[in-house]
Amino acid sequence: MSDRDLQADQQPLKEQYEDDPEEARITLTATGEQEADVRSCHVDIGRAVYEAELHEGAAGPGTAACSGDLLLGALAACAQLTTQAVADAFGVDADIDTEVRGDLDLRGTLGVDDDVPVGFQDVELETTVEGDVDEETADALERYAERYCVVYQTLTNPPEIETNWQFER
Repeated sequence: MSDRDLQADQQPLKEQYEDDPEEARITLTATGEQEADVRSCHVDIGRAVYEAELHEGAAGPGTAACSGDLLLGALAACAQLTTQAVADAFGVDADIDTEVRGDLDLRGTLGVDDDVPVGFQDVELETTVEGDVDEETADALERYAERYCVVYQTLTNPPEIETNWQFER
């Protein structure tokens, strides 16, 4: 399948979702399962299983992705794919790369300092588009890639998160 087939492949889906909006509603699921070592787990997304570990700065082994890596990786993947799709829709022939960096202070995660927030304090998404792209197209590419990137939009406009705990004895 060539890159130019993307628009043709998406058109019937767009028509289906326009005719029946309920068909566009999906639920994605990820399940974490404990391993023998409390410092690692498996995360099953239904199509792949990933190993995750505590970051070595939190006494993890440092041999697999930590949850922060997975979050930044999800943003990088979504931004990369969305930008590629938008560029394809505009007929832009360019090489596109994304890099995501996140800064956090592990004192918050480890409970060393209650004044330090748990989680990323700063996240930077850098997209490089290498090719002959005029200013107007570049502006549109940036605007639409950010508008349609699911992970970017979720992080910048966070949804309510409901938690449910079940204790089985």
